[in-house]
Amino acid sequence: MDQSIRDKVARFPKEPGVYLFRDGAGKVLYAGKAADLRARVRSYLAPGGDGRYQLRFLEREARDVEFIATATETEALLLENTVIKKHKPRYNIKLKDDKAFLLLRLDRKEEWPWFRFVRRRRDDGAMYFGPFASAKAVRRTLRLLHKVVPLRDCTDGVFRNRTRACVKHQIGRCPAPCVGEVSREDYDHQLDAAVRILQGEIRALVQGLQERMAEAAERLEFERAQAMKEQIAALQRVAERQSVVARGGDEDAVGVFRRGDEVTVAYLAFREGALEQCTRHTIKSELPDGMLLADVLARLYEGDRFVPRALLVPQLPDEPAILREWLEQKRGGRVELHVPQRGERRKHLALAMQNAELGDAVEADADARRRRAAERLARLLDLEDTPLLLHCLDVSTTQGTNTVASRVCFSEGQPHKGQYRRFKISKEHAGDDFSAMEEAVRRSLRLCLEREEEELPDLLIVDGGRGQLSAAERAVEELGLESDIWLCGLAKSRLKGRGDRRSESGERIFLPGQETPIPLGKDTAEMLLVAAIRDEAHRFAITYHRKQRGKITSELDDIPGVGPTRRKALLRHFGSLTRMKQASRDDLLATPGVPTAVAEQVYEFFAARA
Repeated sequence: MDQSIRDKVARFPKEPGVYLFRDGAGKVLYAGKAADLRARVRSYLAPGGDGRYQLRFLEREARDVEFIATATETEALLLENTVIKKHKPRYNIKLKDDKAFLLLRLDRKEEWPWFRFVRRRRDDGAMYFGPFASAKAVRRTLRLLHKVVPLRDCTDGVFRNRTRACVKHQIGRCPAPCVGEVSREDYDHQLDAAVRILQGEIRALVQGLQERMAEAAERLEFERAQAMKEQIAALQRVAERQSVVARGGDEDAVGVFRRGDEVTVAYLAFREGALEQCTRHTIKSELPDGMLLADVLARLYEGDRFVPRALLVPQLPDEPAILREWLEQKRGGRVELHVPQRGERRKHLALAMQNAELGDAVEADADARRRRAAERLARLLDLEDTPLLLHCLDVSTTQGTNTVASRVCFSEGQPHKGQYRRFKISKEHAGDDFSAMEEAVRRSLRLCLEREEEELPDLLIVDGGRGQLSAAERAVEELGLESDIWLCGLAKSRLKGRGDRRSESGERIFLPGQETPIPLGKDTAEMLLVAAIRDEAHRFAITYHRKQRGKITSELDDIPGVGPTRRKALLRHFGSLTRMKQASRDDLLATPGVPTAVAEQVYEFFAARA
């Protein structure tokens, strides 16, 4: 490794903190945490290496290293998480599913407060309860809570538009504040009781219900007594759920299966002894298992994720003390990082390891299917080689305004988002779909020629039929790339015929020099592959188009009396801003929905700028 890095590391402090390896361009390659910065980073630089996977990329790419010292080891872990989110280092672990567990949020400042489901705790003065072990658990808890303490649970839109009480009021699950069936003072008493229940304070409530149940039974009001008995049972079940979470009787198991730098991680959540959740993540990583496990656990439990009392792992992660302290702070109690050797916990871990291995097999099977789809596409289009790198371009516009285009890239059948690109089409070509496609193809291919990190596609797909394909051909010929890439146009299925004879044409592929399109079989592997990339290109283009449409202001906004409604009426009538500018006074005066005085102002506005 570079000698300047070795000299720099020798001056690192023996304090906790975060270290960052950078490449020659200054981009962060890898970020890590350490209880002792100098000892940790120096371990990567031992003569001949220490046999760890990560030295392969550090020796090959690292040109600099820096550190950020922290006061405590826990702060180092929190800072590491922030740095990873900011810099997105190439060799740190990234998990696709970072969704947090559900919480219950109660804002007492609202006119009629109610418990909402949220996934992020904010510093907004509201009360938060949880996180709960699963979505099913929190919904069950709220359902039981409303049996004991009726409260509203409808959205604000529904609440404001109610004119009579709903069925939940009739069965005693809602006090119907929407139609004035309860005072705010009584509603607040209900809220206080609900908060006490969720905080585990139920003894006084249970005692009061038991006394009232006995009184009802003495008066032979057996239905009322039965209802109170059911309330007591529901109340006790809510308290049990909360106490289980508070005591931490649950556990998570994390299994890891490695095949070279392909790693599958399986996360299993056991709640009250039963398997409740299983998620798998497939990642590429050269990190050794200890470091990889530390990164995975930090990503799994970031945010408001539920932390159980025990985490079952195949081996202890690197820097276990830092990780354990952070988890215990999140949990508010003891957390055990355990490598089980026998008993039920060993079975749970074995199941996680098995799921990781099976997940790897499923991923390998999916890779094979994607490969077969590309091979079938090559045979269908009579291509010489299997197209592994696909580009697809789509144009999005609204009557020739705010025209944009997108390029998406699939590598070996999967989205390669690092190669997605967006293009804002020039005004010269914005009103013509074919010219816009030609410009998009030309600019896309130029990027592939000019940038080292981009490659020409094996197959370039344009969204559209013969016209769009011809436009793409012109761009390819202009750049002299006819012999370097294959082209095709993908046309959506459309209805043909009339009445009872109407039928769908099916997806069709147009090829250069062929008049007749090639039909794609329904739900075939090759059809699903090209449809997936076409739909992704359409989604990407529409997203960019909406963003541009929201940002861009029209010249019409500067004309007094022209607001959103009249602006739409003018554009609808003339079709584009260009045609509106060229319109005569009489044409403008004839615009439906636009008053004469406003039409006059529009004419004078553009005449002054002609």
